Amino acid sequence: MTSRRTWLPNWLTSEHPLPWLFPVTSLLLVFGLYPVLYSLWLSFFKRNPATRIEKFEPSWNWSKLLADDRVWDAVQVTFTYAGIALFLQLALGMAIALLLDSDKRGFGVLRALMTLPLVVPPAVTGMMFLLMYDSSFGVISNSLYALNILSPENPILGTGSTALWGVIVADVWQWTPFMVLIMLAGLRALPREPFEAASIDGASSFQSFIFLTLPMMSKIIALAVLIRGIDLFRIYDYVKVMTDSGPGTATETLTAYAGTVYFKSANFPYASAVALATLLLVLVTSTIFIKLFKVRF
Repeated sequence: MTSRRTWLPNWLTSEHPLPWLFPVTSLLLVFGLYPVLYSLWLSFFKRNPATRIEKFEPSWNWSKLLADDRVWDAVQVTFTYAGIALFLQLALGMAIALLLDSDKRGFGVLRALMTLPLVVPPAVTGMMFLLMYDSSFGVISNSLYALNILSPENPILGTGSTALWGVIVADVWQWTPFMVLIMLAGLRALPREPFEAASIDGASSFQSFIFLTLPMMSKIIALAVLIRGIDLFRIYDYVKVMTDSGPGTATETLTAYAGTVYFKSANFPYASAVALATLLLVLVTSTIFIKLFKVRF
């Protein structure tokens, strides 16, 4: 064994962690840190849309961003979208996880099937719901019309008051299984002794859930909310495919606005500033959440 190891490079036989961390660290630097630094540098330039010349003016884009009403509207839409979607996914995820928390025959297959929506690309999910919302042949729209909940004159994605809800439903359909898997893993890791003692004392299932399950699951719930919340702040696929930020700007999130500025106006410096503002918003919000709920990794 010793003679074979002498043929290997020294870094392959070393117990120091640095050689093994170097590939991952390099990837993070190239595909993570470099784009952020380049976006920051780009945001310090002012682009002339006529001449397409960029002039170094560090405060131009940031001053414009703070005075841009469309940015503040996008912030409101982003928080509304993230808050509603997160609440629905958490509530449904916990409810479904409680139903699947069983060792009976067939429940393992049901738990495996829960992962299917997660493998569908978000753009494909958006297109699928776009077809189901179609006012002519969409199954969801026609069902709501038959129940007199909506009318054909006010299509789901064509009305400002319902368009955001239409996008949220697509997000909830795809990502609720993610919450189910996390909640289910937490439920199956809970000790059984407190529940057995509570049952002997005459506690109901609801009381056991409120006073035992939720307190013991609090850290897992907080971690799931943090992970999913960060992902919701950068939502883009569903909005782009289903509404393209419309009608008007009713479904325009910060990332969608950054995409509009980048691809339609070709104002790369200002788009970088909007994207960095989104990053700052995520960092501040997640830091406050971690401090308040004492999330530990």
